[in-house]
Amino acid sequence: MQNALVVIDYINDLVHPDAKRRMYARQVSENQVLAQVNKAISWARKTSTLVVFVKVGFSPDYRDLPTNSPFFSSLAEAGALRLGRWGTEFHEELDVQPDDLIVIKPRINPFYSTRLEAILRAAKVTDIYFSGVGTTWAVQSAVRTAHDLDYTVYVISDACAAASEEEHLQSLTTLSHLSTLCTANELKASFVR
Repeated sequence: MQNALVVIDYINDLVHPDAKRRMYARQVSENQVLAQVNKAISWARKTSTLVVFVKVGFSPDYRDLPTNSPFFSSLAEAGALRLGRWGTEFHEELDVQPDDLIVIKPRINPFYSTRLEAILRAAKVTDIYFSGVGTTWAVQSAVRTAHDLDYTVYVISDACAAASEEEHLQSLTTLSHLSTLCTANELKASFVR
């Protein structure tokens, strides 16, 4: 059994309070989500769990943006999610190291048109732990795909956030049918030196 921790979309444009489209910033701040994500990352590093950071982004001219998507086109209008800019950098509080694996995704689902599955298969991963924003979008999409690809799936519930607490909790209810829910503290408690 090999574990992976996939950390999704903790980029400035989505979670920083100074960003143009900070749709998850309030919940991330109020629930101290980045602290929980970092606990999960610490657990992963101590247990030799593969850590993969994922971020969404598009070329500066948005030529790869799906123009028929209401979700993405509104972000483009605000000038958000441009690769190579502050908005697509990971939040400064996220524990990303220079040699960490980073996957860039062009859509909501981190498996779609990315090298994520190839990375997981090469590492012989069987169990995937997900954290990210938003619980209702990227995390739910990732969990559904991982489930259908026959991985054992976990969602670190307090290391995820949505636009509102209600949305987050509703999504977790759905995700509980496809994955095992746990908290960052439960992960750390399971690690014995």
